[in-house]
Amino acid sequence: MSSLLAGLKRTASLTASGLLLAAIAGCKVGPNYKRPAVPAPPAFRGADEAAIVSDAQSSIGDQKWASVYQEPELQELIRKALVNNFDVRIAAERILEQESQVQITRAQQFPTLSAGGTGFGASFPASTLGGSNNNSSSGGITSPLAAGSFNLSAAWTPDFWGLYRRQTEAARAQLLATTWAQRAVRMTLVQNVATGYIQIRALDKQLDIAKQTLKIRQDSVDLTKTLEQGGAAPLSDVRQAEQLLYTASSQIPQLEQQIQQEENAIKLLLGENPGPIVRVSPNALTPPPQEIPTGLPSQLLERRPDIQQAEATLVAANAQIGVARAQFFPQLAISASAGVGGGSFSDIFTTDSKTIYGIGTLTQPIFAGGKLRGQLNLSKRTEEEMVITYQKTIAGAFRDVSNALIALKKQHDYRVEQEKLVAAAQDATRLARLRYQGGATAYLEVLTTDSTLFSAQLNLVSAQQGEALTLVQLYSALGGGWQ
Repeated sequence: MSSLLAGLKRTASLTASGLLLAAIAGCKVGPNYKRPAVPAPPAFRGADEAAIVSDAQSSIGDQKWASVYQEPELQELIRKALVNNFDVRIAAERILEQESQVQITRAQQFPTLSAGGTGFGASFPASTLGGSNNNSSSGGITSPLAAGSFNLSAAWTPDFWGLYRRQTEAARAQLLATTWAQRAVRMTLVQNVATGYIQIRALDKQLDIAKQTLKIRQDSVDLTKTLEQGGAAPLSDVRQAEQLLYTASSQIPQLEQQIQQEENAIKLLLGENPGPIVRVSPNALTPPPQEIPTGLPSQLLERRPDIQQAEATLVAANAQIGVARAQFFPQLAISASAGVGGGSFSDIFTTDSKTIYGIGTLTQPIFAGGKLRGQLNLSKRTEEEMVITYQKTIAGAFRDVSNALIALKKQHDYRVEQEKLVAAAQDATRLARLRYQGGATAYLEVLTTDSTLFSAQLNLVSAQQGEALTLVQLYSALGGGWQ
């Protein structure tokens, strides 16, 4: 009975010790992460002019890019880019790299176990052993000679203060930051492809205008030459007509250069060699709707990849404070080894050949020349820097959305006024040509009105391009495109 009670007491003591060890091992020094308070405005500046938000919870930023960019040609370009783009592929590899880093860091929390063995065997000539037989009756060395051993060892550093768990927490936060960075790359890629496509379509339209203007001005040159040869117009009219002609013709190679270079830029985004971009659809410069749901400003904190990346980096910096603080506390290292061995292979696993030992070391830092304090201060300063970076990223996101909303309204107004200017310039040019053909005015009036019309037509295309790009800018500013 007494032996049973003693056994129960030992069991209870071991259980209590195990629970105490588990409680200590569950401790993590350092601050737990808490999201900094960042006040968000009740609404985006410019939303009252450019967008009507019928449902505060809905936002164009929540929509997939295929529902926002409905041009089939543009959709095909974006699909190719998301698969083949070099930056997207690099970002995906970085996620895999960080996943491996998390695995490496987390492994420090667990014991390590290793096994090994040695073996030795030799056969000697009888003459070297002092006799002719393999077995010496005088107790000499036997031949063949054989020996071996087998051992199993383990080592563990219990994570009493959460050193390794905080390192794992930081590594996982970095993995999350890398994941959001990859999504930011996808969002930027979608934005760049859409922007490049709209720019090419605008250049195409400007090139068509330049070619049409060139044909009209060539007819004008032919007319003035006929009039000059007939004595009805001075040579200066011919030269002025030629001036208009060459102004239009000089624009063509410049526009063609810009088109081909922009095509090469898009091809690079697609991960392909330089080449042309197929385009047929005429609706690339369609004005975006003026009523676009934007949602609440606070939703940006969850949707924008750059904000999420900045917060994940902040979480990692916060965990590093715990890593630095844990360095101040004692560290216990435990190692154990067990092995068997013998002078012959048949004796290796006998009871008398086994060896077992264990070692425990406890290390408490006393003086490190200020290194530990410096590491702690560095981690705190880094965390404060990441807080400011996080706040700056959010403020920049609010600015981006506001700028896009303002541009959506003002670019629309600019395009409307530019259309009126083109209409007025077209009528002024028509009247000037009629007056010149009727002899009521000099060709200088035609030169002036025609130059104004050509410039206004090119500017109208630029205005249409700018208005089409406002949708791209707003969608990206609201965190759309990576889905």
